Amino acid sequence: MERHDVLVIGGGLLGCALAHHLTRAGATVALVEKDQLNRHASGQNAGSLHFQLEYRMIQHGPEVAARAAEALPLHLDAMRAWASLEDEIGEPCGVRRRGGLMLAETPEQLELLARKTALERAHGLDVRVLDTDETHALAPYLSDHVLGAAWCPGEGKANPRLVTHAYARAAARNGAHIAAGTGLRALRHDGREWIATVTRDGRERPMRARAVVIAAGIWTAQVAAMADVRLPVIPVALSMTVTAATAPLVPHLVQHVGRRLSLKQTEEGNVLVGGGWPAKFVHHGGDLDLDERPELRLDSVFGSADAARVVPAVQQLPVLRIWSGATSLTPDQLPLLGAVPRRPDLYVATGGSAFTLGPTYSRLLAQQVLTGRTELPIGDYSPARFGFLNFV
Repeated sequence: MERHDVLVIGGGLLGCALAHHLTRAGATVALVEKDQLNRHASGQNAGSLHFQLEYRMIQHGPEVAARAAEALPLHLDAMRAWASLEDEIGEPCGVRRRGGLMLAETPEQLELLARKTALERAHGLDVRVLDTDETHALAPYLSDHVLGAAWCPGEGKANPRLVTHAYARAAARNGAHIAAGTGLRALRHDGREWIATVTRDGRERPMRARAVVIAAGIWTAQVAAMADVRLPVIPVALSMTVTAATAPLVPHLVQHVGRRLSLKQTEEGNVLVGGGWPAKFVHHGGDLDLDERPELRLDSVFGSADAARVVPAVQQLPVLRIWSGATSLTPDQLPLLGAVPRRPDLYVATGGSAFTLGPTYSRLLAQQVLTGRTELPIGDYSPARFGFLNFV
């Protein structure tokens, strides 16, 4: 029977990055992905590297924002990780860090921006509030309605079509066995190690591993259920828009403190507009179908177009495509990262800002899997914090 030190379930950025860090440390690793690598959230997002607290983290008041800010040490680590990522794995990943702006258009939003920035600076993030003149001097492409912005020079973007595959190739060079098109059918522990039943081309085979890491995105709860574990992973369907290419216009990552917005321009000249605009999951007989691509919502299409008015020139560009994807969140919007209680050597990684923080999540979790210790504390993100889930 095929045996490895670690079985990674999920072939997105987190799974492939985990395989890289684990094999780099000398572990034998198998990674299984039921579809193509990078097929889902990791390849369908807009590639933002947003280290400031996002709109969704601050819209529900100061207590929620303060809780979200507790994850800022991970943001700082991820900022450093992205800066050296291409050198580490030896391939271009489209990493461009030209700074990010979080905009305000009203006096009330400026006050919120100031409170957010003070909270971030207290945790060590390099960010400051620009007044109206400073904002428009730095970003003359912005609308006159913008009154100010929080400026974070370490923010930017990466190419989601490149990063995951680069991690996968780096892991394969270190000996990882990466099996795309391979589904998981069963997962159990025999008292000594994990036994997984996987299937490919209609043929089943067993695999053994000392440890298992679930990095399956919106399918995380389904996979965990195979091990008789209930995890509070909430699938969220989102939509994004891309325009036709134009001359260089927006060198920065642009967000908004008062509403959903994420806007950036690719190296090819296309402008990507997102920021959490919802799509709609497909239901069959009342059951959520996570395998079906979410449907677009007209209100999100118009809302996204309206949010982009902060860069007037963008609203003049033809739209090439609007697409949907899905990501996973937890009830408290913090990552789900670490060992699963009462399941020996079972680990999980999902939630939070999984693309932005992926290099950090994966490195820290690889350390925990192999040594039981991590460079940064991750206990606050453990599944154990959801004690009501009855890990039996």
